[in-house]
Amino acid sequence: MTALQHPGLARFNASEDRAALAALHEVCASSAWGGKLLAQRPYADAEALYRASDAATAELTADDLAEAMAGHPPIGRPKPGDPTSAREQSGMAGASEDLRAEMLELNLAYQDRFGHVFLICATGRTGEQMRDALRERIGNTPEQERAIVRTELGMINRIRLARLAESG
Repeated sequence: MTALQHPGLARFNASEDRAALAALHEVCASSAWGGKLLAQRPYADAEALYRASDAATAELTADDLAEAMAGHPPIGRPKPGDPTSAREQSGMAGASEDLRAEMLELNLAYQDRFGHVFLICATGRTGEQMRDALRERIGNTPEQERAIVRTELGMINRIRLARLAESG
């Protein structure tokens, strides 16, 4: 089976602009990112979609990044009723009350310092790994953190686009 035969990618390529844009918004809340990906349809395969995402993510302005991050809940507090959020943050599902309390405290300190949620590609990471990354990153400069956030967002977008492309 070629990537083009993935039913989700074929459906995405064939959907009306409004529906495709809505699907992209579920991947990333940045309207600039979504607009760039929408404009490049149809995609020959999933790799072309990922390359377009990487390029669009690299071009996001500070305001575009802020818009994208606004679509992500804090680690340890997935959006209620959102299976994507719960799946991506599953590493916190069995976390102790102490770890949850520490993450809340660190998240708030991070938001105070940087003005946005702590963004990390949580897929496959334990609660302790996310806590350790948060502890480490809170000491970054805003410029260092913006670069890390862009990288993390790109990884999250790729994971979500893979689910979109492969969905039946």
